[in-house]
Parts: sequence; structure tokens; C-alpha cells
Amino acid sequence: MCKYNNKIHLCMFIVLLLQLFSRTAAQSCARSCGEKFNTCSCHATCESLKDCCADYKLFCLDIEPHSGSLLGGTDFKILNATFEQSINLTCRFNSEILTEGYVDENGVGHCITPLLYESGWIPFEMSTDGVNYDRSGRWLSVHHSKLSPFYKIIFANATQWQYYGTPNVSGDLKMIWIPSLIKAERVNIELWGYNETGKAYSANWEAEWKYLYTVGRDVPNNGVFSFTPQIAEHLYSLWDLGSMRVSPSTKPDGARDVNALWSGAHAIAWHLEEAFRKDSAGWALEKCINWDKEEKAMPNFLTEITDCPCTLAQARADTGRFHTDYGCDIEAGSLCIYHPGAVHCVRAIQGSPEYGAGQQCCYDSTGAQVLTGDSIGGSTPDRGHDWGEPPYKKPPRVPGFSHWKYDVISFYYCCLWSDNCKYYFTHRPSSDCRTYRPPRAAAVLGDPHFITFDGVTFTFNGKGEYSLLHSSDYELSVQGRTEPMKFENGTVAMATRLSSVAMREKDSDVIEVRLRDQVDELQVLMNQQVLSFSEQKWIDLKGVFVFSPKPTDVTVMFPSGTGVEVRAGGGVMTLTILLPHDLQNHTQGLLGTMNDEPEDDFTSSNGVIIPLNSSAQDIFTYCAGWAIRNETSLFTYDSTHLLNEYYYAPKHDPSFIPNFSVTEDPEDPLLEPTLNLCAGEGASFCKYDALSMRSLEQGNATLLAYRSHTSTKKALEPVQSCGWLSPPNHGWKEGTLYLEGATVTFSCNSGYRLYGSQERTCQAGGKWSGQDTHCVADNTLAIVLGSVGAVLALVVMVIAIAVYTKKQKKEAMKQQDDKVTYQQHGSHL
Repeated sequence: MCKYNNKIHLCMFIVLLLQLFSRTAAQSCARSCGEKFNTCSCHATCESLKDCCADYKLFCLDIEPHSGSLLGGTDFKILNATFEQSINLTCRFNSEILTEGYVDENGVGHCITPLLYESGWIPFEMSTDGVNYDRSGRWLSVHHSKLSPFYKIIFANATQWQYYGTPNVSGDLKMIWIPSLIKAERVNIELWGYNETGKAYSANWEAEWKYLYTVGRDVPNNGVFSFTPQIAEHLYSLWDLGSMRVSPSTKPDGARDVNALWSGAHAIAWHLEEAFRKDSAGWALEKCINWDKEEKAMPNFLTEITDCPCTLAQARADTGRFHTDYGCDIEAGSLCIYHPGAVHCVRAIQGSPEYGAGQQCCYDSTGAQVLTGDSIGGSTPDRGHDWGEPPYKKPPRVPGFSHWKYDVISFYYCCLWSDNCKYYFTHRPSSDCRTYRPPRAAAVLGDPHFITFDGVTFTFNGKGEYSLLHSSDYELSVQGRTEPMKFENGTVAMATRLSSVAMREKDSDVIEVRLRDQVDELQVLMNQQVLSFSEQKWIDLKGVFVFSPKPTDVTVMFPSGTGVEVRAGGGVMTLTILLPHDLQNHTQGLLGTMNDEPEDDFTSSNGVIIPLNSSAQDIFTYCAGWAIRNETSLFTYDSTHLLNEYYYAPKHDPSFIPNFSVTEDPEDPLLEPTLNLCAGEGASFCKYDALSMRSLEQGNATLLAYRSHTSTKKALEPVQSCGWLSPPNHGWKEGTLYLEGATVTFSCNSGYRLYGSQERTCQAGGKWSGQDTHCVADNTLAIVLGSVGAVLALVVMVIAIAVYTKKQKKEAMKQQDDKVTYQQHGSHL
């Protein structure tokens, strides 16, 4: 249409208008969250870089709250956007689960989270017309036991709930909740049951949540409900595991994915059949025996779970592989309901390779491991890992509930509702620590000082981004960024500090931990997006877990068993890396080669080794060679400062030359207090930091960090175990410690005598001294001794007869020889 002159201007206008529309469309964040365009960005870094597209907040959603129970029912609101109340607002989780949303009277959009069978970040999309899902965000699905009590139903007397119907346990049951979390004036109280159906470890093994019945209908939403339990109809009383739910009474019974609060999983003793109330122990024994048969038919997972640490100190220090069991936490008062006698338990963070099984390790007040062979409160392995195991969703990997199905409800059958723990512990025996090997620790502390895995110490004050640890075999990388420190007056010091650490293992999410502008606070990023720990302290991510109990502490855990601890204090960042023994001879970087040979810790990226006694300048040059490249960088560059100083600049700044040593000037007024402060191990690092930064506080922070690292290494020293010793039949033992130097003594019941060693000691080689111990009844011993005497007498008689017979034969042969000789002599006469 542009071939005529009088239409040229109109044509050009239309073309320009189309280009403008095209460009505007391309710059929208609809369906484009996470992307970067030429003129604007929909990436998470756009807010700090101030280059967000105009509709970023409308399509890349922020929500509140951003986390809740994996059982669903949480009502979250969409921030920074308003909607017409007439729209059809719907939400879609994991690209498949639809839930109804709504717009409140203030124009704020809301979504209701669905019942899920997994924990971690769940992507969701939102539509305003029920067709186009062009807005997106993420929701943190949380293991129900890790959820704050504020966000779930609490049983007023949990013991009464779970022992109801056993002798002397009856009465009304009471539950409480926060009414404001249910957007309704009246509510229904429902019971839901949990089960896992299909053939174990097959494709048709499925998890099932089922609405059973309503306990209270159309009751006031005042946060309290009490009732007198009744035996359920036979169809429902077969369910012995489930949760209570409170939901709006305007919703149909058992409606899924509606605004609701849930209790944790519990044994539904209170509604079980009449047979349970008449003879709870007998009923439970029958269930226990049936469970025993089922277990015998299932694969043995015990051979593939990791052994427990030998001591409580090891268990608490091995943060890459073990984490506090919230059901028995020494920091929370040691309320160990299922483990009497223990003061602290930990769980293996990762499930076992094939079956996704879990390991639990419990310890007493002396720091010794509690074993099921000695106590009902002993450590127990789990067919279903309590925290679940990726990819979750299917048995026995469903967080929390698979564990209840295979490991907890059976404990009620065999141990709590009846006295038949022998069945349970046959399938859930404690693992001792004979094959446990503690991890090795390396550290970066102060401004900054390095301690390699093999114990070499040095100082490197370069400015840039460097490879701290790399393992190509395990696809593990930990990188560190350093920045110049400043004096109190704001001038730059000729020393640096670790300011950020970024890490990844295989295809995991990239985790970065960095110092915030606020003093001694850390910020955590996942794939360049800031993580908030305001609602949850533990977050499940792709191929990695992150735990941050407070703003100064972050622990990162990888499937290999590698643990990365980052602490902020004294204006600096302290880093500790814990590596399992599997990575022996598989590491390189500034933290050295972990191989028990310190001489090769200064191995450059091209394989050249420099001596340990090299000068500070030579060590500085060596360290500079471990600078990373932009192509391999895991860091986030979300400010002009970071872009200019680290992304567009050399990865090692050659213009920054630090002070390689400090002078101890007798005239310096800071020298004497520094020398008084900096004594013992870590003194050299303490003096360097105090004098170079002109700060005793800085020197003290470094000294404390060094001593903390020393304590960690001491806690992780190998301990020799000889394994559990059983008491003799008809006797007992004294001593439940089985580590090197420990002694166990044995005694026999009245009427029995001890045979074997009365005392046995665990020796350095991992073997018990002495012989196996037995208790033999007195009459049995008399019979045995009599029998032994008779046998010995018979043996003596046989020997005597044999000797006599042999003597007789010799005499007969001698007489025969004499006769022959005489005859021979006679023939010569």
C-alpha cells in the first residue's frame, strides 16, 4: 500500500506504530519472569539494578505469607497489585493443580494453596480470566513438623489424644488454633486419614489423603474445640493414622484445597474399634505381628544407610551430613518423647541411595550413643525418611507421613500401646559407629586467613574472586569474593575480608551467602534471587538444603555430604567447609588438596607446587592464580559497584597490594594490649588483624573464630568403636559405652555361674578383650562338669588300655627276638 506517494507518510506512521507495539509487547513481564531484555529486565536482580520493566510487579508476583504447610489450605495475598472483584482469579501450582482464588473488598488478590506431597519451592501461575496464566511466583511448601505452631492446629494434650482408649485414658479431647487464619465465622472440624497403597517399591505405590468424617459441624471459629470421642463406623475405624482439619463451614465436607488449618499427623487412637478399647494391648500386639510380617516381605534398607557418629560432639559438628531432630533437641530442653534417656538426636540429612531411607542417632547426657539393644530410647533407622527424600510425592518419600506410616505408627503398636518392642527393634535396630568416618574441616577467617583441609595455615589479602574448593569428580565448586576492609574513619585498609561465598554441586541451585550492609548480618541468594528466612529457618531446594536459624548463621548442605558453614561476626565473614572422606584426593583450590599430605597444598591451577616455607609475596602470587573467570563465576552482580569492581574488572585486582606483614613497634600503644590478647593458638592471626586494622575487637574476633575452628576439629577427631555387646542370657551387664578404653562388666542371675570373661575392654584395634560371656545354671554346670569328668575318666581308661596293650605287644616282640637270636647262636656250635 506504500507505492503511492500520497500514502507514504501514512505507511511510515503505521510501520512505526507497529514497531512501537511490538517493542512494548516484548518488554512486558507477562510469561517472562526471570528473563532480561535489551531495554528492561524481568529478572530478580532488576530491582537492585533499577532496570525492571514497567509491569514487573504485576506479573512477577510477591506474596504474603510465602510459606506454609504442604497439607495446603494457606490463604496468601498478592502484593503490589490490585484487581477488580468481578474477575475469575485462579491459581495453578506445579503447572497442574488448580485452586480457586478470590479478590477481597480492598482489591487484593488471594490464592489458596493445595495439598501437596512434597516440600520445597513450588512454582505457581495466576490467571485473571481462568484461561491465560501469565503471572507467576513461587510458594514454599514446608514439612508440617517444621512449621511454626502459629500455623497449625495444636492438641491441648497430645498424649491423651494418642493414647485414648488405652487403660486409664479417656475424657474430652481439646484442640486450639488461631481463628484469623481461617477466613470464616463458622467452621467444620474434620478427620482425614493417611495411607499408602499399592505394591511396595513399585510404580503403583501411591500416597493417599482421604476425608473420613466431620467431628464438629458449623461451630464458631473461636480457636477452641472440644469433643468426646466416639468409636467410628467400621469403615473408618480401620484408619489409625491421620490429621484433623478446620475449614469454613460454607465449604462441602471434605472439599479439597480450601482455606484450612491442619494438625500434625497423629495416631488416631480415639476413634479405633471396640476391640481396641476392650484390650488395647492385645489389639496392638496383633497389629505389631502383622507389621512384622509385612516388614519381612519388604526389601532390607539397613545395609545402605550411613552409620551414626560415635559421640554427640561428632554428631553436632558434622553439619554436612546430620542435623538436629526437632523431636529431641538439646537446645529446646531435650523433650525426647520417643527416646527416653536421650538428650539429643540427629537425623541423616540425605536419604539412602536406593530406598530413600533415613537414619536417626540419639545420645545421652554423657555424649554416648543410645542403642536400642540397651534402651527403648535408642537410635532407630527409618524406612521412610522423616523429612522426605527427593523427588518426594511417592512412597516412601513423602515428607513426614511416609515416616509415620512405616516407622511411627508401628512403634505405637509394638512399644507404646503394647510391650512388644522386640518385634520393632528386630527391624529397626540401632546402627553403631564402627564404619563412621568424620569429615575434614577447612576454614577462612579474619582478613582473611586460610586453614587447609590438611592443616596448612597462611594469609592471603588479595582483592577479587577465587576458587576456594573445586572437585571435578563430584562437580562441587565453592568460590569466595574478597573486598578491601575499611578503618573506622572510612579509609581503605591494605587488607581484605571474605565478603561473599557462592557454591553449587552438580545441577543444584546456586547458593550465595554474602555480608549485608548491616553489621554482622548475612544475605542468602538462590540462583541470584534473595531468600527470606523470616518465616522458615530450613528451606529445601533443588539438590541442596539451607538452614539459617539467625541472620548471622547460615549452613548449606549438599547430597555428597559436604557442609558449608558461614558465620558473620566482628565485621567479617568466617567460612568452614566440611568434606566427607569420599572426597579424599578429589579437591583443589585455595583450601588445598585433601590427602593428608600438607606438602602439596600449595598446588597451583596448572599443577605447579610451591614450598610451604615460601615468602608471603610468593604465596600471594600463587593464590592470585586461583582467580576464577566470568564464564565459571557463580556470583551475583546486582549492583553497579559489583559490576564495576568484579564483573568488568580483572578477577584478581593486580593494583591492590596488601601489607604482607605488620611491625611490632614497641612505641605503638596498641602493641601491649594486643600481645596480652593474642596468646596461644591463633595468636599470629590475632596480632596481624589487631595491628593491621588498629582494632582489638578485630583481633579478638579472629582469635575466637580460630578457636572455634580448633574446637570443631577436636570434636571431629576419629573415635574407635568396638560395637555393641549384648548381656548374657540369665544375666546382665554394666556399661553402655562401646568406644576405645570403655569397659563392660557382666554378672549372672542367682542360680547361674559366669563362664567366660567377667570384664571386657574396648581395645585400640576395635576388638573387645577377653572371651564371650555366658551364664550357666548351677545344676547345668554340675551336669556339664560331671559329664566332662566322666568323659575325661573314659579317655584316661582308653589311654591306659592303649598304653598297656602297646606295652604287651612290645614285650611279646622282644621275647620273639630273643628266641630267634638263641636259635641262631645254637646253629654255629
